[in-house]
Amino acid sequence: MKTAIIGKGAISAFVRDEVTKRGIEVAAIIVHPGKEGNDPAGLTHISSVADLPPDVDLVVDCAGHEGLQSHGVAALEAGFDLLTVSIGALADSGLMDRLNAAALKGGAKLHLASGAIGALDALRAARTGRLAHVKYIGRKPPMGWKESPAEEKLDLAGLTQAETHFLGSAREAALAYPKNTNVAAAVALASLGFDETTVELIADPSVTANIHQIEASGDFGEMTFTVAGTSLPDNPRSSALAAMSVVAAILEQQLAIRF
Repeated sequence: MKTAIIGKGAISAFVRDEVTKRGIEVAAIIVHPGKEGNDPAGLTHISSVADLPPDVDLVVDCAGHEGLQSHGVAALEAGFDLLTVSIGALADSGLMDRLNAAALKGGAKLHLASGAIGALDALRAARTGRLAHVKYIGRKPPMGWKESPAEEKLDLAGLTQAETHFLGSAREAALAYPKNTNVAAAVALASLGFDETTVELIADPSVTANIHQIEASGDFGEMTFTVAGTSLPDNPRSSALAAMSVVAAILEQQLAIRF
């Protein structure tokens, strides 16, 4: 199996190392224009999907919303299957439509990695019946919300108790907090959609981990699911489970029997 990776941040490095250990070739890294060439390990850096080797089996987006927006349509139109963890970008309905059209044109598929959350399979099953209520609650230490709209609403450094700084739909959350709500978007796409899934975002000085919680009810019964996630050592803003979910999704492409 031959892959190419969009981006060269912490998640990209983790994915590259893990798949290489398992015998999967990384043929190229897609980077910003002006950064092309070979790194010290001999890995090719390119800036355009047009420069990808034609025998690449899977393009893997590890570059956040910008990576999917910049290269997703071109990859799918060229016939490359694409895997992304930047699910929040799909709250932009125009981008969603362009990606869908590109996949149909290129005969390719866009695969969504589960990211920093689980239980998405249960939500997908539950929505085949009546799914009455789905809520995602994201709880982080106050400084985990730096460089987000939370800074305009709360004194993050001075918080002494948990404070909600956003309550609304998953679409509103994903568009307002593009670096913080890929999990909310994944929950929405697996369940009631961007406009009917409720999101609450909380800054909580009593926690040290990023805590993701799903509450759902419907014909299936009731569900509460919680993950307290740790970060990658190289980047405290990148979820370890999100990176692991990308590796798992790549490995799954090779399996004859899969979930």
